[in-house]
Amino acid sequence: MTHAKRPPNILLITSDQQHFSTLGCINPAVRTPALDRLASRGVRFDRAYCPNPTCTPTRASILTGLYPSAHGAYTLGTKLDERHKTVGEHLRSVGYYNSLIGKAHFQPLRNTPDCPSIESYPILRDLDFWRGFNGRGTPWYGFDHVETARNHTDEAHVGQHYAIWMEETGLKDWRDYFQPWAQDPTGHRKSPHAPVSLESVGAGFREYAPWKLPQELHYTAWTGERTIAAIDRAHEADRPFFIWSSYHDPHPPYAVPDPWFSMYDPADMEDQVGAFVEGEFDRMPPPHQWTRGTDRTPFLPLNEDGRGSHGCHSHLHDREMLKKMCAVYYGMISFMDHWIGRTLDRLEALGQLDNTLVVFTSDHGHFVGQHGLIAKGPFHYEDVIRVPLIVSMPGRVPQGRASDSIQSLVDLAPTFLETAGLPSRIDMQGKPMLGHWSGAGAGRDHAIIENHHNGRAVHLRTIVTDRYKLTVYRGREWGELFDLELDPNELKNLFDDPSARDVRDAMLRKLIDADLEREPAPQPRVGGA
Repeated sequence: MTHAKRPPNILLITSDQQHFSTLGCINPAVRTPALDRLASRGVRFDRAYCPNPTCTPTRASILTGLYPSAHGAYTLGTKLDERHKTVGEHLRSVGYYNSLIGKAHFQPLRNTPDCPSIESYPILRDLDFWRGFNGRGTPWYGFDHVETARNHTDEAHVGQHYAIWMEETGLKDWRDYFQPWAQDPTGHRKSPHAPVSLESVGAGFREYAPWKLPQELHYTAWTGERTIAAIDRAHEADRPFFIWSSYHDPHPPYAVPDPWFSMYDPADMEDQVGAFVEGEFDRMPPPHQWTRGTDRTPFLPLNEDGRGSHGCHSHLHDREMLKKMCAVYYGMISFMDHWIGRTLDRLEALGQLDNTLVVFTSDHGHFVGQHGLIAKGPFHYEDVIRVPLIVSMPGRVPQGRASDSIQSLVDLAPTFLETAGLPSRIDMQGKPMLGHWSGAGAGRDHAIIENHHNGRAVHLRTIVTDRYKLTVYRGREWGELFDLELDPNELKNLFDDPSARDVRDAMLRKLIDADLEREPAPQPRVGGA
C-alpha cells in the first residue's frame, strides 16, 4: 500500500483511572509536557465521560461501541464475550494492522467453565502460554498482535508478556519486586524489593518510599517501548495501523520508582487534594453517608456470590496521607507522559504523525479526597465519571482548541470506523464524532453513565446534560440532581428539593428518551413482515 493512498493511522492512548484535571495545560501542579504538546496539536475536550466508572465495562465499550448493559461486561469480574464484533475486526477488513499493547482487562482474574478467562490465575504466570500467544492466526478481540499484562504496581498478578520482557531484558529475579502469589509453582514467597503495605483502608497505598524496581524495567517503560515497536512493525509492512497503547497507571496502589517518585513534594499537594465539606452528604443517598464510617467491611449487601460492593467501605483518611498519595499519583502520570512523548517523537521521525489520528483518554476518573472519597466506587461525581480527552489529527481536527461539548467514550469505536472511511454501523450505540471533532458536525446533548456492580445493591444510572446531572437507583427512592452551572462542586443535591421538581421531571424524561434512543439495532429491517 503506497503512502499516498494509505488511510489514516489510529493511535489510541489510554491511562487507567486518571482524574480529568491532571493535565499540565489546565493544572500547572502536574507536569505533562507530551500531553500538553498533543493538546496544542488538536482539541482538548473538557467534558468527556466514561460509560461506566470501572475498567472492564468502559474498555469493552471502547472496543465495541456498545454500552456495558448491551455488550454484557457490565462490571469488574465479568468478561467481554469474544463473539462480539469489535472495532479492530472492522478495521482489519480494510487492511489495518491492529495491535494491543499494555493493559487489556477484558476478562476476569477468575477462570470458570461458564466464563473462561486467559487473564486469570494460574494462566497469568504461565509464561510458556504467553510466549505462544500474541493474537496471530486467531486475532484476540480483533487485534493481530497482542502484548499484555494485568498488574498494577507490585500486585501479585504480574506476569504475561511483561514478565517475559523483564526476563529477556535480564531481570531474572523479577518476582522479588512484586507481592508474592501463594500458588506460585516456583515456591516464591518473599518479595525483598517490593514496597511494604501501610495501614490505609481501601487506599492500596504502599510504604512512602521509591519502588526499587528500575524505571527502565517498569511496565510503563514496557508499554511505551512496545508501542513504538508496534508502530515500527506496521510502518515496515507499509500498512495503516490501529494501535491501542494501554498504560496501567496512575491506578492505585500508589508506587513508582525514582526519579518520578521524588518529582512531587507532598507538601505542595495541599491544593490538589480534595476534602469533605461538612453537611454535603445530608441529602445524599445512604451509600455516600456510609463512607464516613470507620468500619472496614463493605456496607452494602453482598451479592449472591458473597462478594462485596467495590468502593463501598470507609473512605476516611488522614490528610497528610492523602497528600502523599497525590504526590505519587502525579509522579505516575508524569512517567507515563514521558513515554507518550517518546511515542509521538517516533511517529514524527517516521513522517507519520500528521497522518495519524491520536486520541488520549482514560477509562474512568479518580478520587483523591474529593467529597471525602478515595479511588473509585458507585459515587457518580464528576471526579470519577469525567475523563481527560485529547484528539489530534492535523488537517482534520483544529489545533490548539479547548471544547466543553459533551463527549462519551462509547463513541470512539464508530469514530475510528469513520476515520478509516467505513460506514456507520447500526449495531453500535455510539455515534461517529469525527465531523464534530473537525468543527462541522453535530455533537451530543447528553452522556449516559451506567453502574451495575453488585446485583441490586449497586445498580444506578446517570444522565448528564449541559447544565444538569441526574442519577437514579434501581428499586430505591434515592436519587441525585445537581445543577452543574450553579453548583459545579456538587455540594447540594436537589433531587428532593420542591423548587427543583420541574427540572427533575424534565431530566427523568430526558433519561427515558436517551435510553430509547440508544437501543441497539443488531440488524436492519428488510421486510414488512
